[in-house]
Amino acid sequence: MTMQDNNSADWLGRAREALARTDLSVQAQSVGRVERIADGIAQVSGLPDVRLNELLVFDGGCAGYALTLDADAILAVLLDEGAAIQAGSKVTGTGAVVRVPVGSGLLGRVVDPLGRPIDRDETIAAEAHCPIERPAPTIIERDLVSDPMETGILVVDSLFTLGRGQRELIIGDRATGKTSIAVDAICNQKNSDVICVYVAVGQRATAVERVIEAVRAHGAPERCIFVVASAAASPGLQWIAPFAGFTIAEYFRDRGQHALIVIDDMTKHAATHRELALLTREPPGREAYPGDIFYVHARMLERAAKLSAELGGGSLTALPVAETDAGNLSAYIPTNLISITDGQIVLDSRLFAANQRPAVDVGTSVSRVGGKAQKPALREVSGRIRLDYSQFLELEMFTRFGGISDTRVKAQITRGERIRALLVQPRLANLRLADQTALLAALAEGIFDDFPTATVGIVRARLPTWLDAQAADAVAMLANTGVLDEAVRRRLVAAVSALGADVAATEQPEAAL
Repeated sequence: MTMQDNNSADWLGRAREALARTDLSVQAQSVGRVERIADGIAQVSGLPDVRLNELLVFDGGCAGYALTLDADAILAVLLDEGAAIQAGSKVTGTGAVVRVPVGSGLLGRVVDPLGRPIDRDETIAAEAHCPIERPAPTIIERDLVSDPMETGILVVDSLFTLGRGQRELIIGDRATGKTSIAVDAICNQKNSDVICVYVAVGQRATAVERVIEAVRAHGAPERCIFVVASAAASPGLQWIAPFAGFTIAEYFRDRGQHALIVIDDMTKHAATHRELALLTREPPGREAYPGDIFYVHARMLERAAKLSAELGGGSLTALPVAETDAGNLSAYIPTNLISITDGQIVLDSRLFAANQRPAVDVGTSVSRVGGKAQKPALREVSGRIRLDYSQFLELEMFTRFGGISDTRVKAQITRGERIRALLVQPRLANLRLADQTALLAALAEGIFDDFPTATVGIVRARLPTWLDAQAADAVAMLANTGVLDEAVRRRLVAAVSALGADVAATEQPEAAL
């Protein structure tokens, strides 16, 4: 046997071994090519079986999803930086829609809309991966919204009570304290069983950092999840961020727990939707928004609900934030969101400039659940406050034209000034149910009428510590039952009266605020 025969035999043996290890089953893979790419949108050809919103994978591992399906091309939105993608790059379909990790492993973490960690390199221990687009609960699967979602903000909890499972819009001009109300609501869940999800859409990184720092300092960050798609993120990530946040929150709701989601903000999400629509040449409609923006936001916010007892009784409460221009509530996006949600907390820039903070406009704000979810104790003492305050605002306007000598009108103005001073509340200074009940009961009894207006703010700030020392049993009874009987009412009013007298005797009015 020659040397050439030995080489041939060795080659034949190696070839047979390699063939034995080769999987000869039939495999089919659909591969497309990028025709052109610009502004985060890739035109792809060669994937005839791709479905709408299917997850696509580009060369280098970059992800995207199919936004528009045309007869001969697909317009895909990139979810990652696409610097390495160019015309001719390979694209493959995954057969699955965009999914996000869910589970308790996300608690305390800061992630992007795809569930990838931002805060540290430690990977997320996900219990499952769920689609970001999920159907809202049907009517038969829902229950009545009857339990309060306490925010710790007196003007909200007393006048515009939120219920677990409600959708309440926070709306106002730029820099009027919209995010502050949402953050206060998150921090107030420190001693509750509510899990909070904060979704930042198109926000500055510094603004998001301030929110996270505030929650870590004053709230329960171990029961919060932060989903961040900052202004520097791709439009695709910004668009899917609210949907991903809802999917993450629904995991807890579907297991009988209670969750609160804040979308900050929906106006920037609408602008991102318009950007993607115009880049994919969808026809613009009113105010240059494509006609489906209402449906996009409606199907998202409808996912907030209180589930029936048969499904565990969990709830998901939504606080979407929206921005107005010069207080114009009749603009396209604000009008859409107001019609979708169960009420709105409207912030007024003039009140904000006048140091009436939170700058809630009690005339245009409303909660369509309101008293049905309010604790009985708070409902009992807050019945007339909105009417009295509205009457005071009308009377105050007339006093600018001249003095008023009528004794009854002067008493109304005095009471209204105390109400206004009481509704002023610093950020991250949340009040408990007992604190709010005591303040409003004392207001109804006229306790504050004999004290200077400046005294009210000091009493409000010192009241929690004072009640714990002077009426701890009344505080515990209110926390357990939520019912205000006459004995507890007298204890609370007496405690506020004693604190007011102490403050008036020891504090200078000029230093009160």
